Amino acid sequence: MSRPARTTGGRIASHAVMAVMAVYFLLPFWWLLVASTKDNDGLFGSAPLWFSDDFKLFDNLSTLFSNEGGVYLKWLRNSALYSVASGVGATAVAALAGYAFAKLRFPGRNILFATLLGLIMVPATALVLPTYLLMSEAGLTDTVWAVILPSLLNPFGVYLLRVYAHDSVPDEMLEAARIDGAGELRVFRSVALPAMRPALVTVLLFTMVATWNNFFLPLVMLSDNDLFPLTVGLRTWYQQATLGNAGPALFNVIVVGALVAIVPLIVAFLMLQRYWRGGLTIGALK
Repeated sequence: MSRPARTTGGRIASHAVMAVMAVYFLLPFWWLLVASTKDNDGLFGSAPLWFSDDFKLFDNLSTLFSNEGGVYLKWLRNSALYSVASGVGATAVAALAGYAFAKLRFPGRNILFATLLGLIMVPATALVLPTYLLMSEAGLTDTVWAVILPSLLNPFGVYLLRVYAHDSVPDEMLEAARIDGAGELRVFRSVALPAMRPALVTVLLFTMVATWNNFFLPLVMLSDNDLFPLTVGLRTWYQQATLGNAGPALFNVIVVGALVAIVPLIVAFLMLQRYWRGGLTIGALK
């Protein structure tokens, strides 16, 4: 077989694998979109991957935002608060720590960084119960701080920003700023942060998505229905619909609630992806 033929065959095979993987990842979203347009009868009685004749999306949305006095809007607001506060706070902590590990010399730096790498391997769920005990001792359980404060610790974000600061922030620029009389905080704010922007956006987005999708931590920390995020709130509706002892089983409302819950994440990815694209070229020109 000639070389061009082998190249063409490999390209076709790679494209076929990519197409299969794209269908695999997009199929759940397609099902969610289709299911959101159906009522309860259509949800269980019609083709699961295609629209029914009775389009109920707007009716489902109306029921979603009015059910139980509009509590879904409270859950949506809570998820936004937890995600934004945790994302900004965790990014700030990770930026300071990552820059310090990359560009500053202090006793115990290597030991602390090795400990940080070890923390990356610890599952977040394994820390929820010890964290609950600490929050209980501080009297912070069943408050917004019980969700926000634990989310400020992001070992992977610190590691990512340490690597990025080491490669993208030249030592010569830092020394020039220090010679000009700038203090360490001014050097960090004016020289390091602009160069670290793509990595900062990445850590911010990943932390926001992780907090938005977090289920176990708020489930353990919160008992007030008005403080629930979307993940825990939709779970309470699902339990009510499954048990059937709290009114009608509105599975269609739960499905459309899940669809609305992912819209802010899609918007965030679309708005911030240009920073990622800019970061791909860092280091290409020397």
